[in-house]
Amino acid sequence: MAKKETAADKNYKIIAENRRARYDYAIEDDIECGIILQGSEVKSLRIGQSNIAESYAAIEDEELWLVNSYIAPYKPAVTWGHEEKRKRKLLVSKKEMSRLWQATSRKGMTLVPLVMYFNHKGLVKIKIGVAKGKQNHDKRATEAKRDWGRQKQRLLRDRG
Repeated sequence: MAKKETAADKNYKIIAENRRARYDYAIEDDIECGIILQGSEVKSLRIGQSNIAESYAAIEDEELWLVNSYIAPYKPAVTWGHEEKRKRKLLVSKKEMSRLWQATSRKGMTLVPLVMYFNHKGLVKIKIGVAKGKQNHDKRATEAKRDWGRQKQRLLRDRG
């Protein structure tokens, strides 16, 4: 029996994804955050004009901020536009904030945005990963493991 598509399923849409994050960092944990945006930013995100590849999250004055994320200006809202690379406040609970602060105070841990999306209610959310930077030998090991998995799948498919 086919699953019926609901209005909630139609609202879910990935806006921007940081594909490089899983290659450069070992993601230990992730958390979903809300984000404070201006009206023209939301309009621009609806048409898919954003980039989080070079951005990061930082804790400043007991608040979580998304730094260096790019949201293109929305052409029809030139008069009331927004800054393209401004700092944007992320919304998390105090308990989650303290957990993130403790994780980043450890050596080598950082907060990396993984994906920005519209959730099933149509709200913009961003998934932040608590990550540790990989060194070159770690990256090579991950790549070798992935290649072996692909080769194993090919062998099993051809054999069967």
